[in-house]
Amino acid sequence: MRADRLLSALLLLQTHGRLTGRELARRLEVSGRTVHRDMEALSAAGVPVFALRGSRGGWQLDAGWRTQVPGLDEAELRALLMSQPRMIGDTRLAGAAERAIGKLMASLPVAMRQQAASIRQRLYVDTTGWRGASESLVMLPIVQEAVSHDRRLKIQYQRPGTEPVERVVDPLGLVAKSSTWYLVANTPEGYRTYRVSRIVQATLLGERSERPPDFDLAAYWKSSSERFSEALPRYDALVRAEPRTAGWIRMSRPPWSVQVDEARGPHPDDWVTLRLRFDSEEEACSVVLGLGPRVDVIEPVSLRDRVASEAAAVVKRTGARASV
Repeated sequence: MRADRLLSALLLLQTHGRLTGRELARRLEVSGRTVHRDMEALSAAGVPVFALRGSRGGWQLDAGWRTQVPGLDEAELRALLMSQPRMIGDTRLAGAAERAIGKLMASLPVAMRQQAASIRQRLYVDTTGWRGASESLVMLPIVQEAVSHDRRLKIQYQRPGTEPVERVVDPLGLVAKSSTWYLVANTPEGYRTYRVSRIVQATLLGERSERPPDFDLAAYWKSSSERFSEALPRYDALVRAEPRTAGWIRMSRPPWSVQVDEARGPHPDDWVTLRLRFDSEEEACSVVLGLGPRVDVIEPVSLRDRVASEAAAVVKRTGARASV
């Protein structure tokens, strides 16, 4: 509906101060011509919106003008409360988000407040893994402050098995992928991505960071993720697995990709043909050995020979120990 789109455009301008017609069109998912007509409609309705020309131009509201945000409807309230603060992963940030939700609930009408409380009682988010593993987000609040206030950041960054290295970066944005947080930053070598859990120390510097005017965080992350995925090492293997094991492989969300080889179809003994993609032959051999007699390797032949050789070595070693 056009009324909803006009309100969305108004709130976008109120939030961001100034947006180009192209950016408004992208966010509202309409054409540039539609944005121009919407801006004219807002102006005709008495909203002080105007256009600024030039390289840093765009649409902007008159300074100091604000509109009251209408009340939340049921769908909006449910969506907001489903994003529970503990999903942030850091206790301090989660505490601040919890206080914000508390203030929001206090301002709701009584009926909606009761509904909000009911929704929260029926949802719990546990961010820890079953084995207790979790990301260290001690540095997340400092990184978030640097991103929010355009402050240059000095970090000590440590990859597994290496010593920490010092970097001075211009923070551009934060990306949350599943339960892992990433900092996207500009460096003398270009754009770089840092896993927040690997930042062992972070210090806000006095100078402001420089943000490229045309930088798009979502577009950068998408292209960066595609490049990363394409660069990953790949080792394909074709195996046959007994039905229960095939089901476990497909449902257990392994770190290697799985697909059923439909062209070959099920075998008379009901075993299922699966095409698996690993990082290396070493990883493939370890997985197949772990599954034991419930999996047969079809190809490559080198993997089948390696599994047979290592299995024979295990039998020999186990027999030697038993005879001692």
